Amino acid sequence: MPDLQPLLAAFVPIWVLTAIGYLVSRTGVLGEQAEQVLVKFVFLVAMPAQLFTVVGRTPLGAFANASMLAFAAGTVAASALGLAAGRWLFGRRSADQAINSMAAGYVNSGNLGIPVAVQVLGDASLIAPVLLFQVLLVTPLVLAALDAGTGGERRPAALARRALLLPLRNPIILGAGLGALCSATAWHPPAALGRSFELLGNAAVPTALITLGMSLHGRSAASSTALRAETGVTVAIKTLVQPLAALAFGALVLHLPEHQLLAVVLLSALPTAQNVFTYAKQYGLGTALARESVLGSTLLSMVTLSGITWLLSTSGH
Repeated sequence: MPDLQPLLAAFVPIWVLTAIGYLVSRTGVLGEQAEQVLVKFVFLVAMPAQLFTVVGRTPLGAFANASMLAFAAGTVAASALGLAAGRWLFGRRSADQAINSMAAGYVNSGNLGIPVAVQVLGDASLIAPVLLFQVLLVTPLVLAALDAGTGGERRPAALARRALLLPLRNPIILGAGLGALCSATAWHPPAALGRSFELLGNAAVPTALITLGMSLHGRSAASSTALRAETGVTVAIKTLVQPLAALAFGALVLHLPEHQLLAVVLLSALPTAQNVFTYAKQYGLGTALARESVLGSTLLSMVTLSGITWLLSTSGH
């Protein structure tokens, strides 16, 4: 059996910060508007700084490798199934369908993917292509769908104009885009300025986890049958379908070497990122599915990540 200590070391901070967020909300020490203010801080300030720093330091060449085709195949399959379930099984409107899709296929590549890559796979660079794929391709598509679905305007010309101006109105896309530009041109901000962005970006993940925990306070103890069913479908797609699709494509189509196959399947099995909750909250959508999917997939992935590590490691011997 695999050593669970590396996985525990990666998961414990997530659980602790989420629990702290719950206690902060329960005690009311930050006031009634704290959750909404912190979500805006993450979305408008800290996360753009983090993406600018991370993408700016990542060579864009890391994006082009065979493993990413397998990861992309798993992401597309899971996201499409999540969207289809939201639309046809649960009757979600278009903006909410984007959240369904993201909850089913958007992995926690930052605060969980990096320690898993380091401690389980032994190579932090393996997470870089996943970060680039999600930040530069998946996130803009999802945010464009959210923007169009909540903008109130349905005329094609107006939708096209909103889409073109989205990078200027959305700090997440702007930060990632500027980071990609810095990476492509090999330009980096002066050390003092770069360190300032890094410090600001370091606040994104812990603050997002705090707000996730705060959202747990006051939720109904007995969620509706429909929400439980929707969460169950979404978590199953995220933790089972996505890694299985990546495994099938990587093994049967690309014939990836054993270590690459383990890496791509393990990273595909990472749980839903807390960013999904942040985006749903920021766009004024229902956050119940996003919150429950993050929590459920994070708890379940402790088992699935361990199982994948054991199965694919032993199969190669």
